Amino acid sequence: MKMPRKQGSNASKSPLGDVLYNVFTRGAAGVVILIAIGIVFSLAGNSWPAIEKFGAHFLVDTTWNPVIFEFGALSSIAGTIVSTIIAMIIAVPLSVIIAFFLVELAHPWLSKPIGYAIELLAAVPSIIYGMWGLFVFAPFMADHIQPALQGWFGKLPLFEGPPMGIGMLSAGIILALMILPFITAVMRDVFRMVPSVVKEASFGMGSTTLETAQNVTVKYGFSGLLGAVFLGLGRAVGETMAVTFVIGNSHDISASLFAAGNTIASTLANEFTEAAEPLYMSALIELGLVLFVMTLVIQILAQWWIGRTQKKAGAGL
Repeated sequence: MKMPRKQGSNASKSPLGDVLYNVFTRGAAGVVILIAIGIVFSLAGNSWPAIEKFGAHFLVDTTWNPVIFEFGALSSIAGTIVSTIIAMIIAVPLSVIIAFFLVELAHPWLSKPIGYAIELLAAVPSIIYGMWGLFVFAPFMADHIQPALQGWFGKLPLFEGPPMGIGMLSAGIILALMILPFITAVMRDVFRMVPSVVKEASFGMGSTTLETAQNVTVKYGFSGLLGAVFLGLGRAVGETMAVTFVIGNSHDISASLFAAGNTIASTLANEFTEAAEPLYMSALIELGLVLFVMTLVIQILAQWWIGRTQKKAGAGL
């Protein structure tokens, strides 16, 4: 007769592989946190002379004059926000439409090559987008798009000024083309994860393809779609070279989308190598700190919003 095993005799003993795996994963997570903290301390330490001199006024001042050592971040912050909003307005709806078409409507012989093309566009370096924007897209904007917009909406201050091709609108559109493949690829994967039985049940109840997409597919993967949107948003906020080529790199704030502007990233790319004076360098590093904080806030809001939507979805079930 076999004696019964004592409860918990081996349960408390984990295999060596599990212990090492646990230690390794916790250590890797800790390294990520330490790197983020190190970046914050490095940026804050190197930007401290500018923080002491300009204080909170740095965030609301539009002056950026290295000759007299007067620096303000408002024009760069405004340019970053405006170009990102333009990009998201264009990219998010197009990403939803393309992803839905690839998953629900397109035949496999068509959806596969289009999917490969989207993934290829995601791998194109940002400087290529910038060069294409400067030499191809900006002249097209100046000759066709901007004059047409002025003809239709010329009385609005958003479309005033000479059609130069470069400016805030062109930067936003180029930025939208850059983040479009990333958002589309994630949304396509989210749509593919929706169980077929759920969609088939919707079709069985008489729903059309559009109704199934709205009431089943989108709701089922809503948190994933939000994640895709915030992924694109995070990339758009910090994009550098693609924007630098076409935004015009002016520190003036204008109501017109045709006017030249700048972003935090483009300012850093243009002026970092020229910053010989310590205060000038410190002001640029403080711009980097502002961009880091903006990105951190976006990520916190994204996690909060996704968690909130998941709780609402769970409560509604």
